[in-house]
Amino acid sequence: MNKNKKIMLIEDDYVDALTIKRAFRDIKVENELIIAEDGEKALEMLKTMEEYPQVIILDLNMPKLSGVEFLKIIKKDDDLSIIPVVIMTTSKEDEDKLNCYKNGISGYIEKPIDYNEFLEILKIVYDYWMINEFPR
Repeated sequence: MNKNKKIMLIEDDYVDALTIKRAFRDIKVENELIIAEDGEKALEMLKTMEEYPQVIILDLNMPKLSGVEFLKIIKKDDDLSIIPVVIMTTSKEDEDKLNCYKNGISGYIEKPIDYNEFLEILKIVYDYWMINEFPR
């Protein structure tokens, strides 16, 4: 495991972002969590990074640029398209899931209400995308 790998969270809801930040702390994640409030800010941040995040956790329903619109943009970019994107949303709509998978997501997680369940899910995401080494 490399603690220097970064995780990017794109989440417009301040409380949800704080909950995710707290959850990562509770499961002992030491990697830097980069937070963007919307897809436009995330794209700006990605353009200036020397090293891309190991994984992006993306909310679907955001102002300015929705999660699907963000996905379409980065999956067309040769450099950004290799970053795994995991959707974390309240949407249970099959159409949303299908649309996300069509646009190249690496996973789709419905935000659970139970905090302990949420911790378990984040631990699985972390273990898979951050501990394993993926070629770049």
